[in-house]
Amino acid sequence: MMDVDRGIRVAVDTGDVTLGSEKSIQSLKLGKGQLVVVAENSPKNILEDVEYYSKLSEIPIYIFKGTSVELGSVCGKPFTVATLVINDPGDSTILEIMG
Repeated sequence: MMDVDRGIRVAVDTGDVTLGSEKSIQSLKLGKGQLVVVAENSPKNILEDVEYYSKLSEIPIYIFKGTSVELGSVCGKPFTVATLVINDPGDSTILEIMG
């Protein structure tokens, strides 16, 4: 659990991460990204869109065990983050943890 949180944070700090549901879904539609993370309290329609497009583009999905407020703070952001796409993990081991 902590490993995942730290992995997300390091990816945000050192890699390339798309934050926000609309931008994340846009990325998934274009088949961009290596991993999508969704807070477990995300609105149902967002979760369904993310699941649908991540399946189409074969990008793995991780359901974050926590709220969008908690995911936001894991990312070091002062706002809620319901969805994020990791495009480049940077120094993070998040993809290995998920793999």
